[in-house]
Amino acid sequence: MLRNWLIGIGVAGIAIGIATIATTGFPPSIVFLCWGAMLVLGIVFERFRYKPLEAQAPGAGWERTTERFIDDETGKPVTVYIQPQTGERKYVQE
Repeated sequence: MLRNWLIGIGVAGIAIGIATIATTGFPPSIVFLCWGAMLVLGIVFERFRYKPLEAQAPGAGWERTTERFIDDETGKPVTVYIQPQTGERKYVQE
């Protein structure tokens, strides 16, 4: 829900920037265009930033952390594992 609102605000910023530049040629309205585009792109591409959930705990060399949360999409608990040597994290669905 919040994601949709933020995308709507970003699209409105883009529209205001384009409309203002087209009608008045006012250069500072590029700020609306840029911030709107950054907001929309940030929201859309953040989905690809996070790693997918794994079904099984990783093997040797991985440590279970105390970090746990409920996945918004599945509604199931997720446990975070970390490999201390590299700092890599894995998200395991329980």
